[in-house]
Amino acid sequence: MDAGTLIIGTLGAALIAGGIAARAIVRHRRLLRVVRGLEEKLEELADRNWELRDSAERARSLLQAQGDLIVRRDASGAITYANEAYRLLAGDAEIIGTDFQPTVDAQREPTMLPDGTRVRDQAIAGPGGPRWISWREVTVRDPGNNRAETQSVGRDVTARVAAERALAEARDQAEAASGAKSRFLAAMSHEIRTPLNGILGMADLLRETPLTPEQATYVNAVGNSGRNLLALVEDVLDFSKIEAGKLALSPLPFALATLIEETVELLAPRAQEKKLEIASYIDDALPARVIGDPVRLRQVLFNLAGNAIKFTPAGGLSIAVTAASDGRVTFTVEDTGIGIAPAAQERIFDEFEQGESAQVRRPVGAGLGLAISRRIVEHMGGRLWLDSKPGAGSRFYFSIPLPADPASPSAAEASPDLRGLRVLIAGSPVAGRVIARRLSAWGARSHLATDLAEARERLADGCDVVLADRALGMDALRELGAATPAGCQRIVLLAPGERGDLPALAAIGFERYLIKPVRAASLAAILGSQEIRFDPHQTAERATGPSLARPARSSSLNVLVAEDNEINALLTRTLLVKLGHRATLVESGAAALEHWAEARAGEAPFDLILMDVQMPEMDGLEATRHIRAREAAEALPRTPIVALSANVFAEDRASCQDAGMDGFLVKPLDRDRLVEWLANRAGSSLAA
Repeated sequence: MDAGTLIIGTLGAALIAGGIAARAIVRHRRLLRVVRGLEEKLEELADRNWELRDSAERARSLLQAQGDLIVRRDASGAITYANEAYRLLAGDAEIIGTDFQPTVDAQREPTMLPDGTRVRDQAIAGPGGPRWISWREVTVRDPGNNRAETQSVGRDVTARVAAERALAEARDQAEAASGAKSRFLAAMSHEIRTPLNGILGMADLLRETPLTPEQATYVNAVGNSGRNLLALVEDVLDFSKIEAGKLALSPLPFALATLIEETVELLAPRAQEKKLEIASYIDDALPARVIGDPVRLRQVLFNLAGNAIKFTPAGGLSIAVTAASDGRVTFTVEDTGIGIAPAAQERIFDEFEQGESAQVRRPVGAGLGLAISRRIVEHMGGRLWLDSKPGAGSRFYFSIPLPADPASPSAAEASPDLRGLRVLIAGSPVAGRVIARRLSAWGARSHLATDLAEARERLADGCDVVLADRALGMDALRELGAATPAGCQRIVLLAPGERGDLPALAAIGFERYLIKPVRAASLAAILGSQEIRFDPHQTAERATGPSLARPARSSSLNVLVAEDNEINALLTRTLLVKLGHRATLVESGAAALEHWAEARAGEAPFDLILMDVQMPEMDGLEATRHIRAREAAEALPRTPIVALSANVFAEDRASCQDAGMDGFLVKPLDRDRLVEWLANRAGSSLAA
């Protein structure tokens, strides 16, 4: 072998060895990179493992340190885990694997939440005494063996339970206080109304005796003060019922127009005493009868209209009732009074608040009327609001649902047709506008003249009827009567106390009259086919009539009055005697029962018993029950019994009805209500 071949061979071997070495180096480097990567991963895994151990330790420490009680149990009830707080219940004893349960002193009924969590409260015994624990129990899976376990987490709610108990005790105390307040108000109402009955009744009787002008002034002051006190008592009672949530409505069918006109007539004496006009308007489109609470509705109207009278020094007020666009009924009480400043318009609806004005002295009253009225209206499902400017009068509105009585026709069906009738209204700027509005609804053409000069100008245009207010004065009426053309009917508008002027008015040409406030039916009658005329020769006494007409002897009743208060007994007997009835007085329920039995056995049984509810020995309720039991057992005719009570709560009326009484008269005894009851409720069945 030559040297060249050897060299070539050697070089080739070297190249092969170098390639092998190079590959080995590359492989080694690659392995080094893999090793370094594995080392990094191992280090990362070690870090993560440390973090997990640290996190688990922190979680374990957190659970152990928590105030909440945490425990897990397997299907058999054995404890698989319990934190330190739970272990303290066992006095640091080893409880893992046991079925340890803390001592339960009391517990509430458990509840189940929509997510399956069971919640229950327990009072458990602990080292520091009984504690209330609220448990939340859920089903979880043990990651070790994948078995279902129950995990319970309990939180100490002792403070919450204590607060709940304190709140319940406070509520009970508040309810007890409210009940005590109601009983106190009822008792005070009775105690105040009883002497008020004597004061007001005797003042009315004294007013009918011959008095000097000075004496009459004093008697009127006594009566007005008594009525103010009575109104205050009623406001306080109503407000207490509203506060206690005991304001109950009694819906029933009633004639809306009748209620409005009667309300205005009851308010008329107060208005006319201040020389104010008062009138009412009821939309013919409204049903004749509606369903609602007439007592509460009348109360709201009395409050609003009473305030209007109180704060109106001149002019007058009106009550208008119209159909609202939403199907409700809207009531508007409008006056020409002092008005209300914008800043006070919302405040006056608060309790014990009144509007004030430099134009008028602050009137008496508790400032409850408007607050009560707003709450009653809201209770009826309506709302009350106002529109007023200082010096420009006020308008109070309230709108309530009053559905029509299905059995009643529309009031519009009875409306007269006065199309083409020309009517001149002279005087009465407030009432005249209401009358003109009514006549326009009936088709008549009416004009309002507020003074004599304007009335004479209107007469030149021709008319069919002149409605002239007596308030214009006799001289103005005489001139107006002389200027009225032939064929034009002359009608005068009178206040009830002006009936004595009828002969003089007839002498100057006024042949017909209407009593203010004018009822729609009276206006329709006098302008339609019917006529209301008066005898020009009747005297003032005959025109006015006595305030207590003595009934015919055929209607005289034999009345038993059971009343323990001497003054009230005297008042009731005097009223009955003035009405032509016979009265027997007794002072207790036992005496009433005895006299009733004796009269029933004799020839003159009592036609009626007026029974005071609160009396000594035997109260009126017990006496009534005894009478009703005797009547039922012996098949005796029923004797009407009417309660006399100063208590005005609904439960008092219900108690009287349950005892068998037929009626309820509130003290102070209103003679008009007594007359009305004797006339309407007693009827022929009570006549002797």
